[in-house]
Amino acid sequence: MIRGSAVPRTGPLVTIDPDAYVHASAQIYGKVSLAAGVSVWPNAVIRAEMHEVVIGEGSNIQDFAMIHIGGATGTIVGRNCSITHRVTLHGCTLGDNVLVGIGATIMDGCVIGENSIIAGGSFLKENTVIPPNSVVAGVPAVLKASRDSGPANRFNAWLYTQNAEAYARGEHRSWDEADLDAAAARFGFTRRA
Repeated sequence: MIRGSAVPRTGPLVTIDPDAYVHASAQIYGKVSLAAGVSVWPNAVIRAEMHEVVIGEGSNIQDFAMIHIGGATGTIVGRNCSITHRVTLHGCTLGDNVLVGIGATIMDGCVIGENSIIAGGSFLKENTVIPPNSVVAGVPAVLKASRDSGPANRFNAWLYTQNAEAYARGEHRSWDEADLDAAAARFGFTRRA
């Protein structure tokens, strides 16, 4: 894995676990903590000039995501979360096993319950509270369904941990369909119907 001291674009208050992966193009400044198994992908930006940003074990921050603190709140991401491409997290808290879809924005003071999905393109206005096991979508986002997405979300996060290990070895294609189906079964669900 790439260790914090080997990453050229970080500040002195950034704490990166030795088992985290940070792509060299990511930019991380302020009081930021990345736990074991975290992966931060190309061109992601994480900043915490006050308060702090904490990314929990096994979570992934995908390409072009932007994570910042709010005026009165830090940003906390639980364990095994997937913050997908072009997501903006701003001063919010996410429980464990949350998947935030492509291009979603979660604003200051929002709290997202564990095992939830925030659909791509959603906008969660300030201080929105989403209960555990929710699926939300829209602008502004509203509850669309209630279900435990924890197994699928943990599987997605696990895939990114595996991808990070492969990327650290210089391997950029490491999956085939049979591998993915077998791995999904270990997490308790079927990828394809």
